[in-house]
Parts: sequence; C-alpha cells; structure tokens
Amino acid sequence: MAKILMPLGDATEALDTFYPFFRLAEDGYDVVVAGPDARLYHTVLHEIPPDSSVPWDITQERPGYFIKADVAFRDLNPDDYAGMFISGGRAPEYIRYDQDLLRTTKAINDAGKPIACVCHGIEILTAANIIQGKTVTTVAKCALDAQQGGASYVDQATVREGNLITARTWHDNAPLMRQFMGMLAEAS
Repeated sequence: MAKILMPLGDATEALDTFYPFFRLAEDGYDVVVAGPDARLYHTVLHEIPPDSSVPWDITQERPGYFIKADVAFRDLNPDDYAGMFISGGRAPEYIRYDQDLLRTTKAINDAGKPIACVCHGIEILTAANIIQGKTVTTVAKCALDAQQGGASYVDQATVREGNLITARTWHDNAPLMRQFMGMLAEAS
C-alpha cells in the first residue's frame, strides 16, 4: 500500500485535513500523519463566520477534532512516500520553520512525486523553496506568501503545475482531490 505523507501541527484546519485523509484511504493509500512530535494534535474550524452579529474581516478559529501524528518530522524518510498532502489552517505558519519537514518536502518535490497543497499550506512550499517560477493558488490572504516564494498567484479553485497541485480553501476540496488522485494514479 503506497504511503502519502500528511504533515500537520496544532491548529491544522479540520476540513483541509480530514477530507483528504479519508479520501486517500478510501482509494487504498496509507496516510501517514506527521507532526513536530508523534502525538495528538488539535484541529480547528478556520473561517470567516458567515452570520456573525459583529462582522469579522479575518478568520476565526474554533476547536475541531483531534488527529494523531504517528511520526515526528525528524524521523521522516522521504523515500517512503508516494506523495504528500499539505493542509492549511494556522499550523503551516509554525511548522514551516521545521528543517526536517522542509528537507522532506524538498526531497519529495525533487523526486517529482505528487504534492497537493491547500490554503495556508503554501507557507510550507514557500519555506521549502520549491514554488519559484510556478503558478499557484492559495487562499487570497496568502497570495503574498506565494509571491514571496517566487510564484505567480492566481485566484482559481485549483492550479496544477508539474507535480504540484494547489487549491484555495477547503471549499475547493472536491476538484483538488479529483486532480490529486489522478496525479497519484499517473505516478504509480
């Protein structure tokens, strides 16, 4: 059974994470959740409330489900994985500093293996220095992160360039996963 790496940390977005987690498993992939340490992590609901009595202009975070990381970033071997799925939420803002995660992300990319990324996950791709010269999408408030990584940002549901597929938010999960599943099938 091919393994797909899913790095995360506290405040990973629940729908960014659980939809692909179960969708990949549904097609027989072994989703390996990794974090700064092998432990339980908190997910969050990360959105602008649609019906708040006092409008929010930034995302609000509410507690979500828990998810367990089976392996720490420092113990990852990129050769073990057929691809990678990077979810969003606030976690990427913090885990993008982990050099073991960046080493693994770069190695998976350099091997041409499929990488899917949604929302704030672009911060990890930028930190790993693998999006320069590419066209990507992400949540609009992370467009600057993509541009600082040397990429061209476009506002559309998904963008595939080579082995990378990026999406804006969990609202784009269906087209993102449809394309990512196709990329994994092509690569096998």
